[in-house]
Amino acid sequence: MKSKAVESADILPLSQEIIDRFNHAMHAARAVGEPEPTAMVLATSDGEGLVTTRTVLLKALDPDGFVFFTNTTSRKGQQLQVCPRGAATFLWKTIENQVQLEGPVSRVSDAEADAYFSTRDRGSQIGAWASLQSQKLDSRETLECRAVEFEHKFEGREVLRPAHWSGFRLQPESVEFWQGRKFRLHDRLKYSQANGQWVTQLLYP
Repeated sequence: MKSKAVESADILPLSQEIIDRFNHAMHAARAVGEPEPTAMVLATSDGEGLVTTRTVLLKALDPDGFVFFTNTTSRKGQQLQVCPRGAATFLWKTIENQVQLEGPVSRVSDAEADAYFSTRDRGSQIGAWASLQSQKLDSRETLECRAVEFEHKFEGREVLRPAHWSGFRLQPESVEFWQGRKFRLHDRLKYSQANGQWVTQLLYP
């Protein structure tokens, strides 16, 4: 049975405390040279029991949630249309820190997608047109030829955002902060929603 997504209207905005705690961890990871601090492992489902994961990059964070961008016809994009929920994990090994998120996922507006797409370097913009993400590819040469084709198509002008390329926002129902400690006696602090407010709970490691 497919799970029913929780309406975004039922989800509280992230509290400033949660945002500040996340940003503090992110900045600490950057400060010690974490190679890709915005990377998060995203899990999605087809609604029938199949769960898949991949790494995406966080591109925005505000009270409404965590935003990433992708080809909407990709495997994850198709799964999110069928089962609009997700879970994500940030792992910053250099500071022994993790953040875990769970909640509904929704598409960003076209204006938001356009605004972010315009900031990408031109090669990445061309790549968004050239890649039929998650579909079978017969050879590397085919992909490179498609990239050249779209370079010619947009030669001398702005590369427009493809209709199939957009962003998704994961709006957490729960956020867990994990900090590594000696002897595996780790700190775990979970934020969840109850009675119209965010509440915290310590968890055993």
